[in-house]
Amino acid sequence: MSFDAVILGSGLGGLQCAFILAKNGMKVCVLEKNAALGGCLQSFKRGTDEFDTGFHYVGALDKGQILERIFRGFGLMDLPWHRLDADGFDQIILGGRSYLLKNGYAEYADGLSDCFPQRRAEIHAFAGFLKDVGLHITEPLTNNGGDYSTTNPLFESNASDFLRSSLHNSLLEDVVSGASLKIELNRNSLPLYPFAQINSSYIQSAWRLRGRGSMIADTLAEGIRKMGGCIMNCTEAVSLIEKDGKITGVEVEGRTPALMPDGRKEILEASLFVSDLSPQLTLGLLKETSAVRPVFRRRICRLEQTYGFFTVNLKLKGGKIPYLNRNVYWYSPDLDSVWDVAAQAEKGNIKGLLITQQVPSDGSPYASQMDILAPMDFSQVEQWQNTLPMRRGSAYNDFKARRAEECIRLAENVFPNLGQYTEKVFTSTPLTYRNYTGAIRGSAYGIRKDCNNLTQTLLTTRTPLPNLFFTGQNLNLHGVLGVSITSLMTCSRILGKDKVVSFLE
Repeated sequence: MSFDAVILGSGLGGLQCAFILAKNGMKVCVLEKNAALGGCLQSFKRGTDEFDTGFHYVGALDKGQILERIFRGFGLMDLPWHRLDADGFDQIILGGRSYLLKNGYAEYADGLSDCFPQRRAEIHAFAGFLKDVGLHITEPLTNNGGDYSTTNPLFESNASDFLRSSLHNSLLEDVVSGASLKIELNRNSLPLYPFAQINSSYIQSAWRLRGRGSMIADTLAEGIRKMGGCIMNCTEAVSLIEKDGKITGVEVEGRTPALMPDGRKEILEASLFVSDLSPQLTLGLLKETSAVRPVFRRRICRLEQTYGFFTVNLKLKGGKIPYLNRNVYWYSPDLDSVWDVAAQAEKGNIKGLLITQQVPSDGSPYASQMDILAPMDFSQVEQWQNTLPMRRGSAYNDFKARRAEECIRLAENVFPNLGQYTEKVFTSTPLTYRNYTGAIRGSAYGIRKDCNNLTQTLLTTRTPLPNLFFTGQNLNLHGVLGVSITSLMTCSRILGKDKVVSFLE
Protein backbone atom coordinates (compact mmCIF):
# COMPACT_ATOMS: atom_id res chain seq x y z
CA MET A 1 0.00 0.00 0.00
CA SER A 2 1.13 3.52 -0.71
CA PHE A 3 0.37 6.81 1.08
CA ASP A 4 1.53 10.40 1.03
CA ALA A 5 2.38 10.28 4.73
CA VAL A 6 2.69 7.56 7.35
CA ILE A 7 2.44 8.51 11.02
CA LEU A 8 4.14 6.21 13.53
CA GLY A 9 2.15 6.19 16.76
CA SER A 10 -1.30 7.49 17.63
CA GLY A 11 -0.52 9.68 20.64
CA LEU A 12 -1.90 13.20 20.67
CA GLY A 13 0.96 14.54 18.54
CA GLY A 14 0.66 11.78 15.94
CA LEU A 15 -3.11 12.18 15.59
CA GLN A 16 -2.84 15.95 15.35
CA CYS A 17 -0.17 15.73 12.64
CA ALA A 18 -2.27 13.21 10.71
CA PHE A 19 -5.31 15.51 11.01
CA ILE A 20 -3.42 18.56 9.72
CA LEU A 21 -1.80 16.69 6.82
CA ALA A 22 -5.11 15.09 5.84
CA LYS A 23 -6.83 18.47 5.99
CA ASN A 24 -4.21 19.71 3.52
CA GLY A 25 -5.06 16.98 1.02
CA MET A 26 -2.57 14.29 1.92
CA LYS A 27 -3.42 10.62 1.97
CA VAL A 28 -2.32 9.64 5.47
CA CYS A 29 -2.00 6.43 7.43
CA VAL A 30 -1.60 6.23 11.22
CA LEU A 31 0.04 3.13 12.68
CA GLU A 32 -0.64 2.05 16.25
CA LYS A 33 0.66 -1.20 17.72
CA ASN A 34 -1.98 -1.36 20.47
CA ALA A 35 -5.71 -1.84 20.15
CA ALA A 36 -6.50 1.54 21.73
CA LEU A 37 -5.53 4.87 20.17
CA GLY A 38 -4.29 7.92 21.99
CA GLY A 39 -1.16 7.07 23.97
CA CYS A 40 -1.61 8.79 27.33
CA LEU A 41 -5.09 9.84 26.22
CA GLN A 42 -6.20 6.22 26.45
CA SER A 43 -8.93 5.19 28.85
CA PHE A 44 -9.35 1.67 30.18
CA LYS A 45 -12.23 -0.32 31.57
CA ARG A 46 -12.38 -2.44 34.68
CA GLY A 47 -15.79 -4.06 34.61
CA THR A 48 -18.28 -1.24 34.07
CA ASP A 49 -15.87 1.42 35.35
CA GLU A 50 -13.70 3.49 33.02
CA PHE A 51 -10.53 5.32 34.06
CA ASP A 52 -8.09 7.62 32.29
CA THR A 53 -4.47 6.67 31.72
CA GLY A 54 -2.71 10.03 31.80
CA PHE A 55 -5.20 12.76 30.98
CA HIS A 56 -6.51 14.73 33.97
CA TYR A 57 -6.90 18.40 33.17
CA VAL A 58 -5.79 21.10 30.74
CA GLY A 59 -5.19 24.84 30.84
CA ALA A 60 -5.78 27.86 28.56
CA LEU A 61 -9.07 26.51 27.16
CA ASP A 62 -11.27 29.55 27.71
CA LYS A 63 -12.55 31.47 24.69
CA GLY A 64 -9.65 32.98 22.74
CA GLN A 65 -6.94 31.35 24.87
CA ILE A 66 -4.22 29.40 23.11
CA LEU A 67 -5.39 25.82 23.64
CA GLU A 68 -8.98 26.78 22.81
CA ARG A 69 -7.80 28.27 19.52
CA ILE A 70 -5.84 25.14 18.68
CA PHE A 71 -8.53 22.70 19.79
CA ARG A 72 -11.17 24.60 17.82
CA GLY A 73 -9.18 23.88 14.68
CA PHE A 74 -9.21 20.17 15.51
CA GLY A 75 -12.94 20.10 16.27
CA LEU A 76 -12.34 19.33 19.94
CA MET A 77 -14.29 22.17 21.53
CA ASP A 78 -17.60 20.32 21.14
CA LEU A 79 -16.48 17.81 23.77
CA PRO A 80 -18.06 18.16 27.24
CA TRP A 81 -15.47 20.43 28.86
CA HIS A 82 -15.98 21.34 32.52
CA ARG A 83 -14.25 24.34 34.08
CA LEU A 84 -12.56 23.96 37.45
CA ASP A 85 -13.13 26.50 40.22
CA ALA A 86 -11.63 29.84 39.20
CA ASP A 87 -11.12 30.71 42.89
CA GLY A 88 -9.06 27.59 43.46
CA PHE A 89 -8.40 25.26 40.53
CA ASP A 90 -5.39 23.76 42.33
CA GLN A 91 -4.94 23.23 46.06
CA ILE A 92 -1.41 22.92 47.43
CA ILE A 93 -1.11 21.24 50.83
CA LEU A 94 2.37 21.87 52.13
CA GLY A 95 3.74 21.84 55.66
CA GLY A 96 0.26 21.19 56.99
CA ARG A 97 -1.12 24.39 55.41
CA SER A 98 -3.37 24.77 52.38
CA TYR A 99 -2.90 27.24 49.51
CA LEU A 100 -5.38 27.80 46.66
CA LEU A 101 -4.20 28.87 43.20
CA LYS A 102 -6.65 31.12 41.36
CA ASN A 103 -7.34 31.68 37.68
CA GLY A 104 -6.31 35.02 36.23
CA TYR A 105 -2.84 36.47 36.66
CA ALA A 106 -3.95 39.32 38.93
CA GLU A 107 -6.18 37.02 40.96
CA TYR A 108 -3.40 34.44 41.21
CA ALA A 109 -1.02 37.10 42.51
CA ASP A 110 -3.54 38.61 44.93
CA GLY A 111 -4.35 35.19 46.40
CA LEU A 112 -0.71 34.36 47.02
CA SER A 113 -0.04 37.86 48.35
CA ASP A 114 -2.67 37.31 51.04
CA CYS A 115 -0.55 34.39 52.25
CA PHE A 116 2.79 36.17 51.77
CA PRO A 117 2.03 39.87 52.28
CA GLN A 118 5.70 40.82 52.59
CA ARG A 119 6.35 39.42 49.11
CA ARG A 120 3.46 41.13 47.31
CA ALA A 121 5.68 43.03 44.87
CA GLU A 122 7.71 39.93 43.99
CA ILE A 123 4.56 37.83 43.52
CA HIS A 124 2.95 40.34 41.16
CA ALA A 125 6.18 40.63 39.18
CA PHE A 126 6.32 36.82 38.93
CA ALA A 127 2.70 36.67 37.74
CA GLY A 128 3.50 39.33 35.14
CA PHE A 129 6.43 37.25 33.94
CA LEU A 130 4.18 34.18 33.56
CA LYS A 131 1.63 36.26 31.65
CA ASP A 132 4.34 37.46 29.25
CA VAL A 133 5.42 33.86 28.62
CA GLY A 134 1.82 32.91 27.84
CA LEU A 135 1.40 35.81 25.42
CA HIS A 136 4.46 34.81 23.38
CA ILE A 137 4.07 31.03 23.36
CA THR A 138 3.41 30.82 19.60
CA GLU A 139 6.21 33.11 18.44
CA PRO A 140 8.55 30.34 17.21
CA LEU A 141 5.72 29.11 14.99
CA THR A 142 4.29 32.40 13.75
CA ASN A 143 7.64 34.13 13.28
CA ASN A 144 9.50 31.54 11.26
CA GLY A 145 7.54 28.31 11.40
CA GLY A 146 10.41 26.60 13.15
CA ASP A 147 11.31 25.05 16.46
CA TYR A 148 12.22 26.71 19.74
CA SER A 149 15.73 28.02 19.44
CA THR A 150 18.35 26.69 21.80
CA THR A 151 19.40 30.31 22.25
CA ASN A 152 16.07 31.19 23.88
CA PRO A 153 17.20 32.68 27.20
CA LEU A 154 14.29 31.08 29.09
CA PHE A 155 15.44 27.63 27.97
CA GLU A 156 18.98 28.46 28.99
CA SER A 157 17.88 29.69 32.43
CA ASN A 158 17.52 27.40 35.42
CA ALA A 159 13.97 27.43 36.81
CA SER A 160 14.98 26.88 40.43
CA ASP A 161 17.60 29.64 40.31
CA PHE A 162 15.08 32.03 38.80
CA LEU A 163 12.54 31.40 41.55
CA ARG A 164 15.16 31.82 44.25
CA SER A 165 16.37 35.14 42.85
CA SER A 166 12.86 36.44 42.09
CA LEU A 167 10.79 35.44 45.14
CA HIS A 168 13.31 35.51 48.00
CA ASN A 169 11.30 33.10 50.13
CA SER A 170 11.80 29.32 50.10
CA LEU A 171 8.22 28.52 51.20
CA LEU A 172 6.79 30.77 48.49
CA GLU A 173 9.04 29.08 45.95
CA ASP A 174 7.57 25.74 47.00
CA VAL A 175 3.99 27.00 46.81
CA VAL A 176 4.34 28.37 43.25
CA SER A 177 6.07 25.09 42.32
CA GLY A 178 3.58 22.90 44.17
CA ALA A 179 1.28 22.29 41.20
CA SER A 180 4.24 21.08 39.16
CA LEU A 181 3.88 17.34 39.57
CA LYS A 182 2.82 17.73 35.94
CA ILE A 183 6.47 18.47 35.24
CA GLU A 184 9.60 16.93 36.72
CA LEU A 185 11.08 19.42 39.18
CA ASN A 186 14.81 18.90 38.82
CA ARG A 187 16.70 21.60 40.70
CA ASN A 188 19.89 21.22 38.66
CA SER A 189 18.56 20.96 35.14
CA LEU A 190 14.92 22.08 34.62
CA PRO A 191 14.81 24.95 32.11
CA LEU A 192 12.75 27.96 33.08
CA TYR A 193 10.68 28.02 29.90
CA PRO A 194 8.69 24.75 30.30
CA PHE A 195 8.15 25.52 33.99
CA ALA A 196 6.77 28.96 33.16
CA GLN A 197 4.78 27.88 30.10
CA ILE A 198 2.96 25.07 31.87
CA ASN A 199 2.12 27.06 34.99
CA SER A 200 1.06 30.06 32.90
CA SER A 201 -1.45 28.08 30.87
CA TYR A 202 -3.28 26.74 33.92
CA ILE A 203 -3.43 30.17 35.55
CA GLN A 204 -5.33 31.36 32.47
CA SER A 205 -8.04 28.72 33.01
CA ALA A 206 -8.26 25.06 34.02
CA TRP A 207 -10.62 22.39 32.68
CA ARG A 208 -11.58 18.72 32.98
CA LEU A 209 -13.57 16.59 30.63
CA ARG A 210 -16.93 15.38 31.80
CA GLY A 211 -16.12 11.83 30.79
CA ARG A 212 -13.13 9.92 29.49
CA GLY A 213 -10.00 11.49 28.05
CA SER A 214 -10.01 9.07 25.13
CA MET A 215 -12.79 11.20 23.61
CA ILE A 216 -10.02 13.50 22.40
CA ALA A 217 -8.29 10.69 20.50
CA ASP A 218 -11.60 9.33 19.21
CA THR A 219 -12.64 12.75 17.88
CA LEU A 220 -9.32 13.28 16.11
CA ALA A 221 -9.47 9.76 14.64
CA GLU A 222 -13.00 10.33 13.38
CA GLY A 223 -11.90 13.55 11.70
CA ILE A 224 -8.92 11.84 10.06
CA ARG A 225 -11.13 9.08 8.67
CA LYS A 226 -13.69 11.56 7.37
CA MET A 227 -10.90 13.26 5.39
CA GLY A 228 -9.92 9.94 3.82
CA GLY A 229 -7.17 8.97 6.23
CA CYS A 230 -6.43 5.41 7.31
CA ILE A 231 -5.84 4.33 10.91
CA MET A 232 -4.37 0.89 11.49
CA ASN A 233 -4.38 -0.18 15.12
CA CYS A 234 -2.97 -3.53 16.28
CA THR A 235 -0.31 -2.89 13.63
CA GLU A 236 3.30 -2.48 14.69
CA ALA A 237 6.08 -0.80 12.74
CA VAL A 238 9.04 -3.19 12.87
CA SER A 239 11.53 -1.40 10.61
CA LEU A 240 12.01 1.73 8.53
CA ILE A 241 13.37 1.18 5.04
CA GLU A 242 15.97 3.67 3.86
CA LYS A 243 17.30 4.16 0.33
CA ASP A 244 19.64 6.89 -0.90
CA GLY A 245 19.27 8.91 2.29
CA LYS A 246 15.47 8.86 2.46
CA ILE A 247 12.84 6.65 4.07
CA THR A 248 10.89 4.85 1.38
CA GLY A 249 8.69 2.59 3.45
CA VAL A 250 7.88 1.02 6.78
CA GLU A 251 7.61 -2.69 7.39
CA VAL A 252 4.65 -3.56 9.61
CA GLU A 253 3.17 -6.65 11.14
CA GLY A 254 -0.26 -7.23 12.60
CA ARG A 255 -0.53 -7.92 16.31
CA THR A 256 -3.71 -9.93 15.76
CA PRO A 257 -3.87 -12.95 13.41
CA ALA A 258 -6.93 -11.58 11.65
CA LEU A 259 -4.94 -8.66 10.25
CA MET A 260 -1.90 -10.47 8.90
CA PRO A 261 -2.17 -14.21 9.52
CA ASP A 262 0.75 -16.60 9.68
CA GLY A 263 3.17 -13.91 10.87
CA ARG A 264 3.23 -12.20 7.49
CA LYS A 265 4.57 -8.68 7.21
CA GLU A 266 3.70 -5.88 4.85
CA ILE A 267 5.53 -2.81 3.57
CA LEU A 268 3.74 0.55 3.48
CA GLU A 269 5.29 3.06 1.12
CA ALA A 270 5.12 6.84 1.48
CA SER A 271 7.02 9.99 0.57
CA LEU A 272 6.79 11.38 4.11
CA PHE A 273 7.06 9.87 7.60
CA VAL A 274 6.27 11.44 10.97
CA SER A 275 7.20 9.62 14.17
CA ASP A 276 5.25 10.19 17.37
CA LEU A 277 7.36 7.44 18.94
CA SER A 278 10.26 8.38 21.16
CA PRO A 279 13.41 9.29 19.19
CA GLN A 280 15.13 6.21 20.66
CA LEU A 281 12.42 3.86 19.40
CA THR A 282 12.34 5.62 16.04
CA LEU A 283 16.06 5.17 15.46
CA GLY A 284 15.71 1.57 16.66
CA LEU A 285 13.50 0.94 13.63
CA LEU A 286 16.20 2.20 11.29
CA LYS A 287 19.14 -0.06 10.50
CA GLU A 288 22.69 1.28 10.38
CA THR A 289 22.93 3.74 7.52
CA SER A 290 25.34 6.45 6.43
CA ALA A 291 22.38 8.86 6.50
CA VAL A 292 22.43 8.79 10.31
CA ARG A 293 25.83 9.36 11.86
CA PRO A 294 26.79 7.06 14.75
CA VAL A 295 27.42 10.10 16.95
CA PHE A 296 23.77 11.13 16.51
CA ARG A 297 22.56 7.67 17.48
CA ARG A 298 24.75 7.62 20.55
CA ARG A 299 23.55 11.05 21.56
CA ILE A 300 19.89 10.04 21.33
CA CYS A 301 20.40 6.74 23.12
CA ARG A 302 22.17 8.44 26.04
CA LEU A 303 19.36 10.91 26.73
CA GLU A 304 17.88 10.57 30.21
CA GLN A 305 14.16 10.11 30.88
CA THR A 306 11.98 11.88 33.40
CA TYR A 307 10.37 9.85 36.17
CA GLY A 308 7.13 7.92 35.80
CA PHE A 309 4.09 7.53 38.03
CA PHE A 310 2.52 4.97 40.26
CA THR A 311 -1.21 5.43 39.75
CA VAL A 312 -4.03 4.32 42.01
CA ASN A 313 -7.50 4.39 40.44
CA LEU A 314 -10.28 4.15 42.99
CA LYS A 315 -13.93 3.33 42.59
CA LEU A 316 -15.61 5.00 45.53
CA LYS A 317 -18.68 4.05 47.48
CA GLY A 318 -21.62 6.29 46.68
CA GLY A 319 -22.38 9.37 48.75
CA LYS A 320 -19.20 9.26 50.85
CA ILE A 321 -16.42 11.42 49.34
CA PRO A 322 -17.38 14.96 48.26
CA TYR A 323 -16.53 15.94 44.71
CA LEU A 324 -13.89 18.69 44.63
CA ASN A 325 -13.90 20.86 41.53
CA ARG A 326 -10.15 21.27 41.78
CA ASN A 327 -6.99 19.18 41.95
CA VAL A 328 -5.11 18.56 45.19
CA TYR A 329 -1.33 18.40 45.47
CA TRP A 330 -0.33 16.96 48.83
CA TYR A 331 3.24 16.93 50.15
CA SER A 332 4.62 15.14 53.18
CA PRO A 333 5.34 17.44 56.15
CA ASP A 334 8.85 15.99 56.45
CA LEU A 335 9.76 16.95 52.87
CA ASP A 336 12.36 19.71 52.80
CA SER A 337 11.16 21.08 49.46
CA VAL A 338 8.76 20.06 46.70
CA TRP A 339 11.83 20.13 44.45
CA ASP A 340 13.09 17.04 46.31
CA VAL A 341 10.20 14.77 45.27
CA ALA A 342 12.13 13.35 42.30
CA ALA A 343 15.14 12.48 44.47
CA GLN A 344 12.83 10.84 47.01
CA ALA A 345 11.17 8.83 44.24
CA GLU A 346 14.58 7.46 43.23
CA LYS A 347 14.89 6.14 46.80
CA GLY A 348 11.44 4.55 46.64
CA ASN A 349 9.79 7.11 48.92
CA ILE A 350 6.37 8.64 48.32
CA LYS A 351 6.52 12.27 49.42
CA GLY A 352 4.08 13.92 47.02
CA LEU A 353 0.67 13.10 45.54
CA LEU A 354 -1.56 14.50 42.81
CA ILE A 355 -5.20 13.71 43.63
CA THR A 356 -7.91 14.23 41.00
CA GLN A 357 -11.53 13.20 40.59
CA GLN A 358 -13.81 12.63 37.64
CA VAL A 359 -16.71 15.02 37.21
CA PRO A 360 -19.83 13.16 38.46
CA SER A 361 -21.83 12.22 35.38
CA ASP A 362 -25.13 12.53 37.26
CA GLY A 363 -24.43 15.92 38.79
CA SER A 364 -24.03 14.40 42.25
CA PRO A 365 -22.10 16.39 44.90
CA TYR A 366 -20.16 13.19 45.62
CA ALA A 367 -17.33 11.63 43.64
CA SER A 368 -17.56 8.12 42.27
CA GLN A 369 -13.93 7.85 41.13
CA MET A 370 -10.57 9.21 42.23
CA ASP A 371 -7.05 9.01 40.79
CA ILE A 372 -3.96 9.25 42.99
CA LEU A 373 -0.62 9.75 41.25
CA ALA A 374 2.75 9.44 42.98
CA PRO A 375 6.11 9.96 41.20
CA MET A 376 7.93 6.66 40.76
CA ASP A 377 11.39 6.03 39.38
CA PHE A 378 11.73 3.14 36.93
CA SER A 379 14.37 1.57 39.17
CA GLN A 380 11.58 0.58 41.55
CA VAL A 381 10.10 -1.83 38.98
CA GLU A 382 13.17 -2.60 36.89
CA GLN A 383 13.40 -6.18 38.19
CA TRP A 384 10.14 -6.97 36.32
CA GLN A 385 11.02 -5.14 33.09
CA ASN A 386 11.22 -8.35 31.03
CA THR A 387 7.81 -9.62 32.10
CA LEU A 388 4.50 -9.22 30.27
CA PRO A 389 1.39 -7.38 31.47
CA MET A 390 -0.82 -9.52 33.70
CA ARG A 391 2.04 -12.03 33.99
CA ARG A 392 4.51 -10.26 36.23
CA GLY A 393 4.05 -12.58 39.19
CA SER A 394 2.96 -12.40 42.80
CA ALA A 395 5.94 -10.34 44.00
CA TYR A 396 5.00 -7.55 41.58
CA ASN A 397 1.36 -7.71 42.62
CA ASP A 398 2.34 -7.55 46.28
CA PHE A 399 4.57 -4.56 45.55
CA LYS A 400 1.68 -2.72 43.90
CA ALA A 401 -0.70 -3.59 46.73
CA ARG A 402 1.70 -2.18 49.32
CA ARG A 403 2.22 1.00 47.33
CA ALA A 404 -1.51 1.44 46.79
CA GLU A 405 -2.18 1.04 50.51
CA GLU A 406 0.48 3.66 51.27
CA CYS A 407 -0.93 6.11 48.71
CA ILE A 408 -4.46 5.72 50.09
CA ARG A 409 -3.20 6.19 53.65
CA LEU A 410 -1.36 9.37 52.67
CA ALA A 411 -4.39 10.66 50.73
CA GLU A 412 -6.44 10.26 53.90
CA ASN A 413 -4.69 13.41 55.09
CA VAL A 414 -6.95 15.12 52.56
CA PHE A 415 -9.93 12.74 52.47
CA PRO A 416 -10.43 11.11 55.88
CA ASN A 417 -11.57 7.46 55.82
CA LEU A 418 -10.78 7.18 52.11
CA GLY A 419 -9.80 3.53 52.45
CA GLN A 420 -13.05 2.73 54.22
CA TYR A 421 -15.03 4.48 51.47
CA THR A 422 -13.21 2.73 48.62
CA GLU A 423 -14.99 -0.08 46.78
CA LYS A 424 -12.34 -1.12 44.23
CA VAL A 425 -8.63 -0.38 43.72
CA PHE A 426 -6.73 -0.56 40.42
CA THR A 427 -3.04 0.23 40.01
CA SER A 428 -0.40 0.86 37.37
CA THR A 429 3.35 1.48 37.41
CA PRO A 430 5.90 2.88 34.94
CA LEU A 431 5.99 -0.63 33.45
CA THR A 432 2.31 -0.32 32.62
CA TYR A 433 2.86 3.04 30.92
CA ARG A 434 5.84 1.64 29.03
CA ASN A 435 3.80 -1.23 27.63
CA TYR A 436 0.65 0.69 26.72
CA THR A 437 2.01 4.11 25.69
CA GLY A 438 5.49 3.23 24.42
CA ALA A 439 7.17 5.64 26.84
CA ILE A 440 10.81 4.73 27.45
CA ARG A 441 11.13 3.46 31.04
CA GLY A 442 7.54 4.56 31.61
CA SER A 443 8.60 8.20 31.55
CA ALA A 444 5.79 10.64 32.33
CA TYR A 445 7.26 13.64 30.49
CA GLY A 446 9.65 12.17 27.97
CA ILE A 447 13.27 13.22 27.62
CA ARG A 448 14.69 15.23 30.51
CA LYS A 449 15.53 18.72 29.26
CA ASP A 450 18.73 20.20 30.70
CA CYS A 451 19.26 23.96 30.71
CA ASN A 452 23.00 23.27 31.05
CA ASN A 453 23.10 21.07 27.95
CA LEU A 454 20.40 22.29 25.58
CA THR A 455 22.12 21.32 22.34
CA GLN A 456 21.95 17.69 23.43
CA THR A 457 18.57 17.51 25.18
CA LEU A 458 16.31 19.95 23.30
CA LEU A 459 15.40 18.14 20.08
CA THR A 460 13.91 19.64 16.96
CA THR A 461 11.23 18.21 14.70
CA ARG A 462 13.83 17.54 12.00
CA THR A 463 15.94 14.39 11.74
CA PRO A 464 19.05 13.59 9.67
CA LEU A 465 16.71 12.17 7.01
CA PRO A 466 14.88 14.87 5.01
CA ASN A 467 11.52 13.07 4.87
CA LEU A 468 11.42 11.79 8.47
CA PHE A 469 10.15 14.11 11.18
CA PHE A 470 9.70 13.87 14.94
CA THR A 471 6.72 15.06 16.93
CA GLY A 472 5.38 14.54 20.47
CA GLN A 473 6.42 15.33 24.02
CA ASN A 474 10.06 14.33 23.70
CA LEU A 475 10.96 17.44 21.70
CA ASN A 476 10.35 21.00 22.90
CA LEU A 477 7.46 20.82 25.35
CA HIS A 478 5.25 18.21 26.98
CA GLY A 479 1.66 18.18 28.20
CA VAL A 480 -1.45 18.61 26.06
CA LEU A 481 -0.64 22.21 25.15
CA GLY A 482 3.06 21.57 24.60
CA VAL A 483 2.43 18.56 22.37
CA SER A 484 -0.22 20.46 20.42
CA ILE A 485 2.16 23.31 19.67
CA THR A 486 4.89 20.84 18.71
CA SER A 487 2.53 19.09 16.28
CA LEU A 488 1.92 22.46 14.60
CA MET A 489 5.68 22.98 14.40
CA THR A 490 6.18 19.55 12.82
CA CYS A 491 3.54 20.22 10.18
CA SER A 492 4.89 23.72 9.62
CA ARG A 493 8.20 22.16 8.62
CA ILE A 494 6.36 19.98 6.14
CA LEU A 495 3.69 22.32 4.74
CA GLY A 496 5.01 25.79 5.50
CA LYS A 497 3.74 27.96 8.33
CA ASP A 498 0.97 29.67 6.32
CA LYS A 499 -0.97 26.41 6.06
CA VAL A 500 -0.63 25.69 9.76
CA VAL A 501 -1.16 28.98 11.59
CA SER A 502 -4.86 28.78 10.70
CA PHE A 503 -5.14 26.54 13.75
CA LEU A 504 -4.30 29.62 15.84
CA GLU A 505 -6.90 31.94 14.30
